[in-house]
Amino acid sequence: MIESDACSTIHPLAEMLVKKDHLEIILEDISSKFNLVLEGHEALRSEIRETRAELNEKIDHNSFMIGVLNDKIDTVDRRLSDKIEAVEEKLSKRIDAVEEKLSNKIDGVASDLSAHRADTEAHHGVYRVKEEGEEFGK
Repeated sequence: MIESDACSTIHPLAEMLVKKDHLEIILEDISSKFNLVLEGHEALRSEIRETRAELNEKIDHNSFMIGVLNDKIDTVDRRLSDKIEAVEEKLSKRIDAVEEKLSNKIDGVASDLSAHRADTEAHHGVYRVKEEGEEFGK
């Protein structure tokens, strides 16, 4: 009987040790899987940081290029505005000069016409301008 009591006492103890070993193996397996998950998260975190740094560099470069283009556009706008103003001023002066010349010529023609009419009226019998509906000699 003592033997059977010893076996029955050892047997549950052995069973507990086996269960403990089995539990330790499961815990080690879970622990290694957690470590894999943590390593994956760290790798992803690292990749995200690298991508963010690359994007920030590209954004800074694009911002610089946009600034350069804005400066060029402003320069071209100023130059074109200045040229347009200069052309406008030249055209205005030319138009004023042509207008003055034409006005002087029109005044001269009017003066010549007036003198010619006065001369024609002074020689009433010799030169006469026929008005519409009027007959000569009357």
